[in-house]
Amino acid sequence: MAILLDHVIVPSHEPIEGAKLLAELLGVPWEASSDPFTPVYVNETLTLDFAHREQFESHHYCFHVSDDEFDAILGRIEARRISYRSRPRGDDDMRINTRLGGKNLYWQDADRHLWEILTASYARAGAA
Repeated sequence: MAILLDHVIVPSHEPIEGAKLLAELLGVPWEASSDPFTPVYVNETLTLDFAHREQFESHHYCFHVSDDEFDAILGRIEARRISYRSRPRGDDDMRINTRLGGKNLYWQDADRHLWEILTASYARAGAA
């Protein structure tokens, strides 16, 4: 059996709002509340469980997506006027990085988590 990541806890000050926004950007389903979690169903094997926390450090979450999915997500990010950038750190430059021959971008949510979408991954390029 392949080893698959099943779920990740995403700490949040406002888990319902955070889960709803991410689900809308990714175009995936979510549930308003499944106390104590607000789940976002990324795919058939991965759930992101948003959970209320008072204090936490920000985290980086990255999704490997197809070119079509990338374009659709970028369209939803732009429609919501969410700032994004081409690098994990620095100012929002509203640009797409084309490293590894693919595309990637980053945005931060209200909890200061850094979200990334990419079409070519380091692991698949042999740089992991």
